[in-house]
Amino acid sequence: MKREELGFHRPAGLEARSPPERRGLGRDAVRLLVSDPEGDHHAEFGELGRFLRPGDLLVVNRSATLAASLPARAPFGEIRLNLSTRYGERLWLAEPRWDAARPGPLPVHEGMSLAIGPASAVAVAPFPGQPRLWFFRFDRDPEELMRRFGAPIRYGYADGEFPLLEYQTIFARSPGSAEMPSAGRPFTERILASLAQRGVSTAVILLHSAVSSLEVEASEFDQEALLPEPFEVGQGTVRAIERTRRSGGRVVAVGTTVVRALEAAAGSGTLRPTQGFTRRRLQPGVPIRVVDGLLTGFHDPFASHLALLFALAGASRVRAAYRAAVNGGYLWHEFGDSHLLLPQVRRAAAG
Repeated sequence: MKREELGFHRPAGLEARSPPERRGLGRDAVRLLVSDPEGDHHAEFGELGRFLRPGDLLVVNRSATLAASLPARAPFGEIRLNLSTRYGERLWLAEPRWDAARPGPLPVHEGMSLAIGPASAVAVAPFPGQPRLWFFRFDRDPEELMRRFGAPIRYGYADGEFPLLEYQTIFARSPGSAEMPSAGRPFTERILASLAQRGVSTAVILLHSAVSSLEVEASEFDQEALLPEPFEVGQGTVRAIERTRRSGGRVVAVGTTVVRALEAAAGSGTLRPTQGFTRRRLQPGVPIRVVDGLLTGFHDPFASHLALLFALAGASRVRAAYRAAVNGGYLWHEFGDSHLLLPQVRRAAAG
């Protein structure tokens, strides 16, 4: 698909600049736009159970967010080094940025050394097809550097810096995501209890998300560099999905990270317990085989996530939903509002 197909008009002022708790709302009091074959429906996140049925399965991501943004000194000045994905012992893919509001590419070259406190990180090679990303090898444990000097990755729309705890979801168990798997952020114990009472169950996957600041820049989406992300889908989740399928329930992914993990695990045509790196490009023409619905946030113009939404629900349905979101004043980004896409009605299994 062409890059221009991922564009849409979003007026200024629709960014969530701080967590809802700092705007006088509960974590689970953000707004919820529900898009199904009948249209778009306005609700609050606390009403999520109204739109799910007994027997439905929510699949969530248990990855926890890292303090992945490190202050660094380069030969050309002070910068931020946003760690993205661990590839080996002290080897990370990272995005050097001028600051939260100004991305690169920066004048980094092979062999250049960045100073982070008492440590150094040497640029090894750029990521193929993406000049804003470089592989860096550290002379000290990057996890220790994150504990000492790191902060959550943030961008220019944020009002300020917020503690790492505000970037964690209720499902977070395994640290590893550069940026919060934010679709799960509005969930609270109250919401989970109400869903369980309704007969909606949950299962978990693990996917450590990479930096999400990169929009599609190539004229053709197929030409855009694909960032592999580490994931794991266990036997228990595979069995839960199989049970849901047999009973006629719907499998609803909580976040695009979950869709990517499940579709990667079904790469052979059958969903199996799998771990590795995602390498499946999800876009129109590539069938979504495991997921019937998606709970997510709202994605920026030209973001690769939109291609995934188009593959799941169709471009016209997604574009109509985004028009409704813009007209309704919904808020974008990790602390913003939620979007539930239910593109099809799944019928109960026979017999």
